[in-house]
Amino acid sequence: MICSMYIGSGDVHALMMGKDTKGHLALLQRFVSDEIPYYNAEASPIDALRTGAILEDRYLLTLPDCYFTQYRVVSDEMDVFRCSLDFAKLDGGRVVDFDELKTLSFNDYIDGVEPIKGDNDALLAYLRKKHKGYYYQVQEQLFCTHLDACNLVFLSVTSYDDEENRNRVIHPNEYCKIRVPRDDKAIEEIKERGRIFQQIKDYYFK
Repeated sequence: MICSMYIGSGDVHALMMGKDTKGHLALLQRFVSDEIPYYNAEASPIDALRTGAILEDRYLLTLPDCYFTQYRVVSDEMDVFRCSLDFAKLDGGRVVDFDELKTLSFNDYIDGVEPIKGDNDALLAYLRKKHKGYYYQVQEQLFCTHLDACNLVFLSVTSYDDEENRNRVIHPNEYCKIRVPRDDKAIEEIKERGRIFQQIKDYYFK
């Protein structure tokens, strides 16, 4: 059994790259490697990754008790696709909504998000233009969960000091929720790119 034959939500950006790009080829190589990568973001030497992992814990404190972190869902249509939801809202054991958290530097947040905060159409346009990889990621998550919409949350990073972030109290004016509707056209593009991976998996397992 080749345990690495899956496409996670974090792989979607590479999936949607050109077939000859390093990112796409690295995904293909990992897919057939039988090696599952282990990520410990909180121990990362990269400030942005480490800070994002720490702030996920702090953001959870802003949510009701019905939200659960890193909730995994496998697509029942194409089981090569699976996703981990940053914050899944459960009702009777079923995912009914979720938040996907992304951190932005303070300057990027102030310049790009703050001026259009409250205008969901403008925020969606900003997301598609400036962070297309994030857009495709949440569409894959919506595909796996069968939901019609979700929240992509941009959180402003005010410091890269670990201790400061571990004690940070996140206030509503420091993050922005974008309500992202299901985009069937984008999902079809994702499924089309994923079909060869599904065929490879089916060849070995079915």
